[in-house]
Amino acid sequence: MKIIVHGYTGRMGQTICRLADEGFAGAAISARVSVDCPNPGENGCYTKLTDFTGEADCVVDFSHHAATNALLDYCVSHHLPAIIATTGQTEQEKAAIVEAAKQIPVFFSANYSLGIAVLADLAQKAAAMFPDADIEIVETHHNQKLDVPSGTALLLANGIKAVRPEAEFVIGRHENGKRTKQQIGIHSLRLGSETGTHEILISTGSETLTLTHRAENRALFAEGALRAASWLMGKPAGLYAMRDLIGG
Repeated sequence: MKIIVHGYTGRMGQTICRLADEGFAGAAISARVSVDCPNPGENGCYTKLTDFTGEADCVVDFSHHAATNALLDYCVSHHLPAIIATTGQTEQEKAAIVEAAKQIPVFFSANYSLGIAVLADLAQKAAAMFPDADIEIVETHHNQKLDVPSGTALLLANGIKAVRPEAEFVIGRHENGKRTKQQIGIHSLRLGSETGTHEILISTGSETLTLTHRAENRALFAEGALRAASWLMGKPAGLYAMRDLIGG
């Protein structure tokens, strides 16, 4: 599987490159692309996707959501599957992803951890089992993280909302007043170098179920993205996510 690593100079991009160099998930690098490429045209590194004219099987994107449209234009014009591992997309960028998925296979997830995918599945089942329970989500990340709440927290909350369509998200409870049954509180902590912890608390008043996932290092996200890329090979056009991967 020949991959283009888009955003290779970032921490996750570098991890993807290291794993691919080690042959993880059968990956091999065709090109490294980043606006911060120090020596464009040398050693298979480029500043823009359109500068690369070689062969590839897919693009793995760990760049920035602002590059979404350019990424999709390149992948559609070259008939390449796209694995989008950036977060923070605008509504327009999300709509562009949906449109592109009508022409090429697109794997798009807020989190590429297999453990988070299992957590989301468990949380959805638990929310359905306890329809009257109070649900709160707490996410903790390093002090340099930009988006609040995390894309993963929203992924978990939206999964729960699928079985609780009346749910309302309360981002960082900041006013006096009683919670209502339909509320799902989402709380964000930013501490030191924390990689990422997500905790879901489901309370009926007589018992509390706590579901927790803790990322020990960022390599797991790169591993998940490469597994997703391998799984996406040969798939028809469509929009895919981790639930599809763990479901077979």
